[in-house]
Amino acid sequence: MVISNKPLQFLLAAFVACIPFVGFANPAVDSTHVATEAVAEHHGEAAAHEKKEFNATELINSHIGDSHEFHIADWGGHPVSFYLPVILWTNNGLEVFSAEQFHHDNTGHHVVNANGQELVRYKEVIFYKDKFETLTADQKDNGAFAFDARPLDFSITKNVFSMFLSAIVLFFLFLAVARSYKKNPKAPKGIAGFLEPLVTFVRDDIARPNIGEKKYAKYMPYLLTIFFFIWINNLIGLIPFFPFSSNLTGNIYFTFVMAFITFIVTTLSGNKDYWGHIFNTPGVPVWLAPIMIPVELIGMLTKPFALMIRLFANITAGHIIILSLVSLIFIFETVAVSPISGAFVLFMSVLEMLVAALQAYVFTLLSALFIGQAVAEHDHH
Repeated sequence: MVISNKPLQFLLAAFVACIPFVGFANPAVDSTHVATEAVAEHHGEAAAHEKKEFNATELINSHIGDSHEFHIADWGGHPVSFYLPVILWTNNGLEVFSAEQFHHDNTGHHVVNANGQELVRYKEVIFYKDKFETLTADQKDNGAFAFDARPLDFSITKNVFSMFLSAIVLFFLFLAVARSYKKNPKAPKGIAGFLEPLVTFVRDDIARPNIGEKKYAKYMPYLLTIFFFIWINNLIGLIPFFPFSSNLTGNIYFTFVMAFITFIVTTLSGNKDYWGHIFNTPGVPVWLAPIMIPVELIGMLTKPFALMIRLFANITAGHIIILSLVSLIFIFETVAVSPISGAFVLFMSVLEMLVAALQAYVFTLLSALFIGQAVAEHDHH
């Protein structure tokens, strides 16, 4: 078994290039993790320093959403955070600075001056301050689509950081496997011995039955990549401390890209029988073609849509349930709830480990199934 790892090298290089932009929180900075400190700094309101009531919704949204920094802990009343680089293409060109300059503010109050441009951050979206002030509340909440009011954002966020991290893990993982096979191809040990059954499982139980004996080998690199990539990222999301804890596979944009890649591979692999079935469905009268062709084309799109929603919904739901159970301790503010909540959290965490592998398997299985339908010969229909 030969596993290629060269496509992952550019990800490693990109990650290393980003390291100089990363910094830790300065304890001298008078800011806290919650947005009320930023409001107090801007308006000078003493009430913002009062104890803030626990908000479960805010906790859950902050975890399942993306961010420009990792909040690690609070030390002496100050947050300790791992700040990520903010990379923007503005009206004045490229701007790169640390997310620390926003001082944890995510409400659009703290202003960052970047080369003469005033920038604010609202719900993890960076705006031009003057244009942000002209937006309605709905436009601010849907800031990702307010293209005229914000610069192009190429920042290394938590999810991007997690993607690089998982790529590095896979790189070194399979590099160790390749070296093990090079030394002892007949009886691999260690990591290679653990991963070999998984690779053969993808080959014998996913690729071969769904794509066919003659054509499955061509798609094995892609199927192995998405299986391990999704599985590793699912597991990373279950580890609740830095540098893990991001919710990459529960991000709808990530699952869209993964499903779109499967759609492109399927579409480009389609043979004449596949396209003939779409534009000239066998056994259907000619007069039904104006109806059947749009139906078949819509069917092409529903397949990747199902892939996107299934992965996104299952992973996000698991995170929300676990965080909701943890929040019960702070909502009821009683010790009696802690062991009950903790037991359910432990149970859900173990269940989510199973779901992490299951969702990687389902995504890979359906991708192989769709590819198999596109490459199947006429007598296989």
